[in-house]
Amino acid sequence: MIKVAMTSVYVDDVAKAHAFYTDVLGFETRTHMDLGGGTLFVTVGAKEGAQRDLELLLEPGQGPIAEPYRRAVREAGLPAVVFSVDDLRAEFERLRGEGVHFVQDPREQGPMLTALLDDTVGNLIQLAQPTG
Repeated sequence: MIKVAMTSVYVDDVAKAHAFYTDVLGFETRTHMDLGGGTLFVTVGAKEGAQRDLELLLEPGQGPIAEPYRRAVREAGLPAVVFSVDDLRAEFERLRGEGVHFVQDPREQGPMLTALLDDTVGNLIQLAQPTG
């Protein structure tokens, strides 16, 4: 069986992203290595044990491939990644209380309730909760 072990999201600043994804969104640090020369290798994951084998790599987003891709995705209003939540409205209120900027408030989209937030490091992130 093939499973997703790690995926990445390009970010403006790995250290700033690490703080946002852990301190604000509530992920835990899985890997934090200084590779030298100011380069960090950082992964985060869900705190609950359900996804222990899945990590999100906070990937430096500079360069000739990443920058045009990131710009196009953001300009199109598309999320760089989608996170599932059990209670989207509660997470929306909690995150707004933490000062998180939402570019889309909770709304129903087919069988999902979704909201779109700015992760402060160049990406739009979608929160999603099944409604059915």
